[in-house]
Amino acid sequence: MNTFTIKELQSLTEIVEAYPVMKQLRTHLLEEQYLDLVKEAKEKDRYKMFALFEKKQIVAVIGFKPMVTLYYGKFIWICDLVTDHKHRSKGYGKKLLTYVHQWSKENKYECVALSSGLKRTDAHRFYEDRMSYEKVSYVFKTLV
Repeated sequence: MNTFTIKELQSLTEIVEAYPVMKQLRTHLLEEQYLDLVKEAKEKDRYKMFALFEKKQIVAVIGFKPMVTLYYGKFIWICDLVTDHKHRSKGYGKKLLTYVHQWSKENKYECVALSSGLKRTDAHRFYEDRMSYEKVSYVFKTLV
């Protein structure tokens, strides 16, 4: 039987412990950049980071922020979701997303939204088929 816990990462030590897993998604970030961005996002954007632990080891991480826009209303934006490559296909991503869905309901948010890279077809299948997300838009960006 798999035993796991989900915990919000708040201390600097906890956030550092999540870096090896987050690095698998955000490959461009060095540890110092990662820490600076997480700290700033927590201070300015109410960014929250939760980890799923299996036997006291972080095996999956999710980062999100509560937001309000005219398009979505009061909603949660998933910024990051990654499962350690050695622990994929065990349902950990689903457990973390389900946890955030429940957190959203308890905190009176209307929906959960995210973007996913165009080439991440496995992730798209997961969101649509396993988590009942629907495609509602494209996301565009430009450098300034």
